[in-house]
Amino acid sequence: MQHIRNFCIIAHIDHGKSTLADRLLEHTKTISDRDMQAQVLDDMDLEREKGITIKSHAIQMDYTHKDGKKYAINLIDTPGHVDFSYEVSRALAACEGALLLVDASQGIQAQTISNLYLALENDLEIIPVINKIDMDGAKIPEVTDQIVDLIGCKPEDIILASGKSGIGIEDIMTAIIDRIPAPKGDPEAPLQALIFDSVFNSFRGIIAYYRVLNGSIKKGEKVKFVHTGNEYFADEVGVLRLGLEPRKEVKTGDVGYIITGIKNAKDVKVGDTVTTSVNPTTEIVKGFEEVKPMVFAGIFPVETDDFEELRDCMEKLQLNDASLTFEPETSQALGFGFRCGFLGMLHMEIIQERLEREFNQTVITTVPNVSFKAYTTREPEVALIVNNPTEMPDPSRLDRIEEPFIRAQIITLPDYIGNIMSLCLGKRGILINQHYLTPTRVELIFELPLAEIVFDFYDKLKSSTRGYASFDYQPLDYRESDIIKMDILLNAEKVDALSALIHRSRAQDFGRKLCAKLKELLPRQQFMIAIQAAVGAKIIARETISAMRKDVTAKCYGGDISRKRKLLEKQKEGKKRMRQIGSVDIPQEAFLAVLKLDE
Repeated sequence: MQHIRNFCIIAHIDHGKSTLADRLLEHTKTISDRDMQAQVLDDMDLEREKGITIKSHAIQMDYTHKDGKKYAINLIDTPGHVDFSYEVSRALAACEGALLLVDASQGIQAQTISNLYLALENDLEIIPVINKIDMDGAKIPEVTDQIVDLIGCKPEDIILASGKSGIGIEDIMTAIIDRIPAPKGDPEAPLQALIFDSVFNSFRGIIAYYRVLNGSIKKGEKVKFVHTGNEYFADEVGVLRLGLEPRKEVKTGDVGYIITGIKNAKDVKVGDTVTTSVNPTTEIVKGFEEVKPMVFAGIFPVETDDFEELRDCMEKLQLNDASLTFEPETSQALGFGFRCGFLGMLHMEIIQERLEREFNQTVITTVPNVSFKAYTTREPEVALIVNNPTEMPDPSRLDRIEEPFIRAQIITLPDYIGNIMSLCLGKRGILINQHYLTPTRVELIFELPLAEIVFDFYDKLKSSTRGYASFDYQPLDYRESDIIKMDILLNAEKVDALSALIHRSRAQDFGRKLCAKLKELLPRQQFMIAIQAAVGAKIIARETISAMRKDVTAKCYGGDISRKRKLLEKQKEGKKRMRQIGSVDIPQEAFLAVLKLDE
């Protein structure tokens, strides 16, 4: 155990975590030159296309230290985007130390600070690294001062490195061995292992990744998953290299995998404890806190018959992404589907793309919203959780509604303070604090309603600061607010999938824009379509799509005007009947249009 080190790399998005991980793998010859490619640990097509890490990736490296001793080093590369912070928190639970990476040209950003706090909560040893020191815009002295202020370390403790050219890699490896403590645990105690991730393999079932805290796990042994109480035989155990490397035994302090032939996704839970059936542990490992979804949206199959298939796909996806939560729901417009909870808009977009690519599921996503608390006049003390506009109680019985607030932390250059102020105050934000980290970096703390940042806040923040702002948030509490339900009617019929819960002050503007957008997107029919936005019985906006007309009088030439009038009257009657029985098909773009109203 003295020769094992477990660490992860944490940083703000795009500060070079995956590139540095590539250099570490090259340096320790874990990966051959033939297999080497950029971002080698990012194995999803989506990750490569978007240039972001979505999943944490674990891999073991062998390293010979200067003193000639051999060490097994387990590295976990983590995502940087705020939407995937749950992945980071799980990776930290499996480590004793963390490399805190800061871009030499960008300096400390919001996600750097929030990831640092996550690491400190887990009592990890922090090794600060300034990355990209060979770039033209590198501001090494400034960034060094920022790190010293933030962590309180000595300037000489900070390692200067470049993931691109490989500068400082040997220093990082030495620091990992010297500074990060070896894992603690009792090899003789009963087995106690914490599951921190799992993947689904269509041939071998579910592969669970775990960190052994006490005892050891042997091939062929009977193991028990404490959360479900089920027992299985360990068909294969081993460590995580670039692929899976089988071993006879995985010992205390190691990070490994287990294959037991489990096929049902519900039988493996991230954060569960694995122990042996013969000599079970009495203590359950304190896993991770349950994930709190921030954004809710409905996901429905295009064909209602595909509902069961979509359920299977969602369960397999949940194995790979533990922060996804879902439950069945029905909609009048879309039939059977799922109400899903996501950590943010990017997370929602990624899930939708993965369903299409990995499982060939084309889905319709409804308008995202957040969960509110509603109190009725009958029971003013009992809160009803409203995740969906259809769950909203009748307005006549409503006492009050509370909406979730977040604490937003924005770090930017002083030039953009005015733009950020106007953006946040326009979103009903409250300025709490303004603090200069250095003369050129200012930290703004706002309290904002979560509903206001769900749609386009992040994009607007980036555009109003030319990309020089970083953003991070934590949930706060629920506060009373004037929230109303806005319905969209097509020919006087409600489309529940387009309903939204919105603040009263924004309802009219939002309704007008949405009706105008739907007018562009809905195909014209043989009959007139009225698009209306309504709050209760009051119509607040309206657009009309005129009917496609066929010239029925074309075959009338000459003769009396009454012949033409007779044909037009007949057509008018037909249109009227058609309007009564005709239904309006809503294309998928219409549901997504709501997200892009301001473009």
